[in-house]
Amino acid sequence: MEFMEIIINITWFSIMLLVLGLVFVIIELYTPGIGIPGIIGFISLVGFIFTAGNNTAQRLMLTGILVVICAILFVIFFTLMSKKRLPKSLILDTSEESYSGAEDMQFLLGKTGIVLSTCRPAGNADFNGQKLDVVSRGEFIEKDAKIEVIEVEGNRIVVKEVTE
Repeated sequence: MEFMEIIINITWFSIMLLVLGLVFVIIELYTPGIGIPGIIGFISLVGFIFTAGNNTAQRLMLTGILVVICAILFVIFFTLMSKKRLPKSLILDTSEESYSGAEDMQFLLGKTGIVLSTCRPAGNADFNGQKLDVVSRGEFIEKDAKIEVIEVEGNRIVVKEVTE
């Protein structure tokens, strides 16, 4: 009986709010952004609930129906996304060069420095005022020992003790 009352109470304004809300929710799903269409869609759907339902029971019933409709829309969207049938505006079609957060430290090869903390095998070293994390090839190097850079791989600097 409640459902029939809801159908009878729906006005053109309520239908317009429902359609507008669903359209904005769909737009939010298909366009990356900050959520403005989603917020507008949510407000429109809440407006539909309050204009179409006369009492709390009717409003709860409408809320349940809208939750089911939105869940179906999400399932359709993610099904299309998993089958790669999305609009071209959502898919990056150009490849980008990879980014490496590590500086190119190749200029350190062959440089000498002083160990600031004992390398066991990792430690810190000073290369002309530049303090860097270094590793040895497995051996311990005591503090204040003179070292030389023998290998650089990304931000990994391998050193050995220089014996004079």
